Amino acid sequence: MEETLAFLFETIPGMGILIGSVFVISFIVCIIMERKTKKTFVERATTEDDWEYFEEAENPENEEK
Repeated sequence: MEETLAFLFETIPGMGILIGSVFVISFIVCIIMERKTKKTFVERATTEDDWEYFEEAENPENEEK
């Protein structure tokens, strides 16, 4: 256990692993929260100026050709 902690906190690759894992975990949490928020506020009216982050993934027929 002591070698693992020394690797993670005392070496450059270990710090990279820590920063990379925090980035990946926060990105996954953000996507989950965005989807839950989208399900909660479905009654909001959309306008022409609105854009949607997940539009291409959920509606592939709307892709420009």
